[in-house]
Amino acid sequence: MGGTELPRLTVIGTGYLGATHAICMASLGYDVVGLDVDSKKIEQLQSGEVPFFEPGLPELLGKALASGRLRFTTSYAEAAEHGDVHFVCVGTPQQPGSDACDLRYIDDTIRSLAPHLTRRCLVAGKSTVPVGTAALLADLIHELAPAGEEVELAWNPEFLREGFAIDDTLRPDRLVFGVTSEWAREQLTAAFQPIIDLGTPVVVTDLATAELVKVAANSFLATKISYINAMAEVCEATGADVRDLAKALAYDDRIGGRFLQPGLGFGGGCLPKDIRAFAHRAEEIGVGQAVSFLREVDAINRRRRSRTIDLVREMLGGQLDGKKIACLGAAFKPNSDDIRDAPALDVARTMHGLGATVRVYDPAALDNARRAYPELRYGTSALDVARDADVVVLLTEWTEFREIQPSALEQVVRHTRIVDGRHALDAGVWRAAGWEYRALGCP
Repeated sequence: MGGTELPRLTVIGTGYLGATHAICMASLGYDVVGLDVDSKKIEQLQSGEVPFFEPGLPELLGKALASGRLRFTTSYAEAAEHGDVHFVCVGTPQQPGSDACDLRYIDDTIRSLAPHLTRRCLVAGKSTVPVGTAALLADLIHELAPAGEEVELAWNPEFLREGFAIDDTLRPDRLVFGVTSEWAREQLTAAFQPIIDLGTPVVVTDLATAELVKVAANSFLATKISYINAMAEVCEATGADVRDLAKALAYDDRIGGRFLQPGLGFGGGCLPKDIRAFAHRAEEIGVGQAVSFLREVDAINRRRRSRTIDLVREMLGGQLDGKKIACLGAAFKPNSDDIRDAPALDVARTMHGLGATVRVYDPAALDNARRAYPELRYGTSALDVARDADVVVLLTEWTEFREIQPSALEQVVRHTRIVDGRHALDAGVWRAAGWEYRALGCP
């Protein structure tokens, strides 16, 4: 396509998803305006600073800004004037005191944008929403936009993995277009043409199916993770080894090894809240029984945190009070500074509450952790927090923690005891080096 044919894009919401999408689309040659109501975030991005940790994104932002194809604003009028396709990327967190999805930010966005839409354009939702939301938002747009039904709504769910966001945006394993017209499909096709040209499969479907794809995918992944962790509980009761069990299952190509990783379980801003919101929505529309298993998936996942603390307590002879514990990891996963529903910090905070002296180190998430949990102590490196520790607990599987030498850690700890909450270490190597090693589901 020639440069003149490319639709002009806006990205509304410059959090993790929105900032990544805006930067990546500009890198593909699109003229992009990113919008957020948070002026501090907009200033950061406009000055070349990414407000969160994501490998490779700061460099890509610098190039996109220098090209002149990317700019940021807090003005809905400016965004509406610019965009042929408006991508909505605002957060949909869990409602306080409920499992339901909180749609206020997405509702606010549509109410702020629609009154400025005076010509034919497409609004494409990327946020994760309960099925049925898109149809309601389409009605709202038609009611509020001066261009009325000339403005169409589509749904285009995102499938980003934190730590791999650029690759997942530029080389996704599929694109899903939930549309109500051929024109909307053509607009989305034009907005993703360079990605489609790489051979990326495109699933064209209706709004409701597109909304369901994301929550169905996350529910499946959460179920697979909780399944192997349920097997870990059985292994603990029988003396079996969950790692060997997972390895044997992974050779079956109907099952596969991805996400069959036993350990502390999942956290973050997506899986926990998405499966709860999905179960809640299913109950609202009368099919709660169909996904009732998701409640148990959630419960298994939560249990992993208390079971990890049980392992630490067993190692310490039943008593945490007064013990020094080194926690390696704060982010919910490696290559991220995201601490939303982070199992690592949940475990650290609980042990602190039980009277232990807990020190935490993470390569990227320390600033976020300090702000959220000022009561915990933090250190400058793995060896720093391990000094004089009675036990070391690995809680986020960063590469630098996987590569720690037992001999180096032995120099600083009080007792050579380690709980591997992520099955990230070689048990044989650590035991051979004289360490007492424990992991969930292992004898």
